[in-house]
Amino acid sequence: MTAAGPGSEPSKDAQGSGSAEGVSDAERELYGGRLRYDQSFVRHEGPLTRLGFGHMAAALPRMVGMVLRTGWRTDRRALAGVVAAQLGQGVTAGWGLVAVNSVLTRLFADGPTAEKLREAVPSLVVLGAAAVAAALLSAWSTAMSGRLEPQVERAVSARYYTAVTHVEVAATERPEVQRVLEAGRFGTDSARSMLRLSVGVGNVVIGMAAAAVVLASLHWVLLPMLLAIALPKGWGAVRSARREYLSRLHWVDHRRAIASLLAYLTRPHAAGEIRVHAAGSRLLSGYEEMSRQTEAEQRRLARAQAATDLVAGGFAGLASLACYGALWWLLASGGLPLAVGGTAVIAIRTSTARLTSLVQQVNRLYEELLFLTDTEDAIRIAGENAIPRTGAALPAPVREVRAQEVSFTYPGAGSPSLEGVSVRIPRGKVTALVGANGSGKTTLTKVLAGLLLPTEGTVWWEGGAGERVELREADRAQVFASVGLLAQDFPRWEMTAAANVAIGAGDRPRDMEGVREAAGEADVLDLVEGLPHGWDSIVFKGYERGVQLSGGQWQKLGTARTRYRRAPFLLVDEPTSALDPHAEIAAFEGLWSLAEEGHAVVLVTHRLAATMKADQIYVLDRGRVVEAGTHEELMARGGLYRGMFTAQAAQYGLAAPAVDAVPAPRGPSPSRHGGEAR
Repeated sequence: MTAAGPGSEPSKDAQGSGSAEGVSDAERELYGGRLRYDQSFVRHEGPLTRLGFGHMAAALPRMVGMVLRTGWRTDRRALAGVVAAQLGQGVTAGWGLVAVNSVLTRLFADGPTAEKLREAVPSLVVLGAAAVAAALLSAWSTAMSGRLEPQVERAVSARYYTAVTHVEVAATERPEVQRVLEAGRFGTDSARSMLRLSVGVGNVVIGMAAAAVVLASLHWVLLPMLLAIALPKGWGAVRSARREYLSRLHWVDHRRAIASLLAYLTRPHAAGEIRVHAAGSRLLSGYEEMSRQTEAEQRRLARAQAATDLVAGGFAGLASLACYGALWWLLASGGLPLAVGGTAVIAIRTSTARLTSLVQQVNRLYEELLFLTDTEDAIRIAGENAIPRTGAALPAPVREVRAQEVSFTYPGAGSPSLEGVSVRIPRGKVTALVGANGSGKTTLTKVLAGLLLPTEGTVWWEGGAGERVELREADRAQVFASVGLLAQDFPRWEMTAAANVAIGAGDRPRDMEGVREAAGEADVLDLVEGLPHGWDSIVFKGYERGVQLSGGQWQKLGTARTRYRRAPFLLVDEPTSALDPHAEIAAFEGLWSLAEEGHAVVLVTHRLAATMKADQIYVLDRGRVVEAGTHEELMARGGLYRGMFTAQAAQYGLAAPAVDAVPAPRGPSPSRHGGEAR
């Protein structure tokens, strides 16, 4: 169920007895108040709590129209079957009432009982046929709905997830865009729910309409009677649905806080503080207090619900009494045949019983509509901010990526993250980006990878014969195909070890020989093949075949993923932060070997000992390149790089770097002799 939005005012119905807002002291201490999601969907709380009968009725055509359009795009035959079955059930419902009236007319007529029973047989046969037809149509509707519902859900989900995965990364940095995109995921299954609810609503509405038509044809006064009883029932059902929603809304805040609190008690990473710091005692006392608060709130809401039900039931009872009194008077005065009166009683009781179900389903349908609308909005916004599907082809092969006077400012930021940056990334070389945290290194790698387009300046993808394509005009799919990424916070997929490597080339069929080769190059092959289930081990605890990897093991697996991609341009950000010294040296040697094979390696690192052998080092400070050159040139210059290097070396008591602490010098690059990367 949806949660209340931040800053929303609680109604009296949602207030608890513990404080003005029904928030326990434990919640205030641990969470600062109610634990509510900061998501776009919380804005739906208001429309749902204010939903009235008239509002629901007005929204019904829109809801049904959206379901019909979605079903029509997905499976026209199944949708036609559902609609035909529902209309058929309405016709059989009316047919059945006519048959009931005919049976009652025969039974209440003058004459011997045996003769009246014989005369009623044809009508009884019609009534039985109507029941059989209704059962068949219901089964057909169920079959067609079962066929259509999963297709509708898949179609909507595929449209949404395809759209959001092609959005420009810069657009996702805009809060107003990201909120819409995030909200859309809550409506991906709403189309299926709306279809199921629409079938139920259609069944009830058509049945009630059929009853109304039959009653009106029997006697004009019967239709106002049906409405007089139905309207109080509908009003009461709407009030009850709203009350139930508010109750669940208030309950979910407490339950979320309690669930969040209790989850820490079983999490391995919190085990130390739970026991040593006695955090477990504080969490458990908070749980007891919050649970008592919730119990008191539920008792109060139950009493309020009972009062609402009493009032609604009283009005419905008075309306029923008045209508049945009028019906009795018509029968007693001879203004209405007894058989018609019996039919009216059956129709009225059936219709009013259906009405409560109708209101509840329409209430749910309206809620699902809000979420599905969010998904449609997300698809639209994603389309408006999508990465272009076409563009100029890159040179073949690309020899160098060159950024000229590149600036980039994140949406909403007060200052640029990059300003006037110029760098060259040639094949067969290791290019290092160094600088303090926040200096713009990671942003620059995203620009070089084509994930971000420069706010100003140009990024050229250049070939060997002088041909070049600017990033904004390039086919971005080709740009991405030429790049391999290893971010500092790379995804740790809750999948098999094999999948975690092979997903580095997600657009290609898995090549297990290539997976093992990449794992061997990343020094993780023996580890994986030594796991209880080898490459089929789930590298995440909590699943069958699940194993727990250390941070360094994960980093090696991420390196294998990047190597498996075999892209000519590799952008690696702190690739050794979790490795031990020997593994770190081996990892840097591996990067040097990739450059020798003809790859372009962009290395972002704070381990300046590793940059000593880089072909070119760019030093960034506050979004600008302030120094550039080789290690020797920068040390001789005596600027920012030398200060950082000297400070890092001093941590080990060294006046100069230890020669054995870094990879050995590599030989001449094959690219100077026409070598190509694989």
